[in-house]
Amino acid sequence: MFRPCIDLHEGRVKQIVGSSIDDARPGALRTNFVSEKPPAWYAELYCRNNLRGGHVIKLGQGNDDAAREALAAWPGGLQVGGAITANNAAEWIDAGASHVIVTSWLFRDGKLDEDRLKQLGQAVGQARLVLDLSCRRRGDEHFVVTDRWQTFTELRVNADTLGGLGKRCDEFLIHGVDVEGLAQGIDETLVRLIAGHSPIPATYAGGARSMDDLRRVTELGQRRVHLTIGSALDIFGGDGVRYEDAVAFNQEQTDS
Repeated sequence: MFRPCIDLHEGRVKQIVGSSIDDARPGALRTNFVSEKPPAWYAELYCRNNLRGGHVIKLGQGNDDAAREALAAWPGGLQVGGAITANNAAEWIDAGASHVIVTSWLFRDGKLDEDRLKQLGQAVGQARLVLDLSCRRRGDEHFVVTDRWQTFTELRVNADTLGGLGKRCDEFLIHGVDVEGLAQGIDETLVRLIAGHSPIPATYAGGARSMDDLRRVTELGQRRVHLTIGSALDIFGGDGVRYEDAVAFNQEQTDS
């Protein structure tokens, strides 16, 4: 199934090449698209088409107001991520998010902090928690990366990780950061890994360039792995996928 997104950077809806985000080298940032439309425009569009499970991601500071605008336009219809902690998670649920998406705060010194994971569960409940396991390749393995995908952790995305953490949250969100924003094809190895070992629904993002990618992820994931399409989508300035076609695909899946 197709899952939509609203990526926010400096308060605006953008599409960014994931591997180019680097605080130490701000000039390295590569942006594919900057929207003239406000976040609420996208949220209202997704609401009209009942595209639940999409995510609002705050990439850096200065995006809280824009995120709240999107959530207010469709209360309960979108997930939110970016600088989420146990201290503010409930506030974002109150602001209209269906789920909070958490990555960086869960890690200290490159390791998953079990106490923090427990705190999050207590703050919002497992049913409202999405764990972001966005990752990059190192050798033949995928490792979770944090701090807007800049920092490698010690956590491998493998059968043990997916199986264990799948008991602690409602869904996974997993960007293939090495291909994020390039619209040159999905990381099929990562998709197969998620499909084969995730016990809960997961959304994969990264590299989607055509409707064939959406069909492929749906096939591999046996309808439990969803796909976010960003830079290739026409509403984000792309020419690989028409938004109307992605919506129609979801309707076909629901009807079949």
